[in-house]
Amino acid sequence: MIAINAADRISEIFHLDNQLDDLTKTERKRRRRKEVKPKVDAFFTWAKDAIGKIPAKGKTADALQYCINQEKYLRVFLDDANVPMDNNRAEQAIRPFTLGRKNWVNMFSTNGAQASAVIYSIVETAKANGLNVNAYLEYLLRELSAHADDPKENYITRLLPWSKEAKKLCTNTKYLKQ
Repeated sequence: MIAINAADRISEIFHLDNQLDDLTKTERKRRRRKEVKPKVDAFFTWAKDAIGKIPAKGKTADALQYCINQEKYLRVFLDDANVPMDNNRAEQAIRPFTLGRKNWVNMFSTNGAQASAVIYSIVETAKANGLNVNAYLEYLLRELSAHADDPKENYITRLLPWSKEAKKLCTNTKYLKQ
């Protein structure tokens, strides 16, 4: 019964927050504080009380304890309208990598594994910033080779996927809609 109660409370919080998706960031933050925060506060108060009423060893106790231990981090979305309540985008971004790892089980070098991780990170960060991945990779390679002998490395900030220059040269509206 406690697990069902927890799921119902969490579902209600998700439902409320999902209704705010189309608002401006300022309005979303205001409404999260006004409408969602009281439900989050009530959930954590309830969870701290409920954990003492169930056996310490069990999946429900583990889940409630996890929530309580992570409370600080689970509340971040309430104060920052840019932060989603869930991590679905991050999980979707790493899905190709996790599906592909069976193919890479036979990767024979640490350098190869690290290179693969770097490339995936660059690609997914470019997608998350609304860039055309091919255009961004071409831009990176062109600029890195042009500055190969530059000891100061001042140019690096221009190459970051959230920089104005990268966005101007490599924007892909398909990714901005996700």
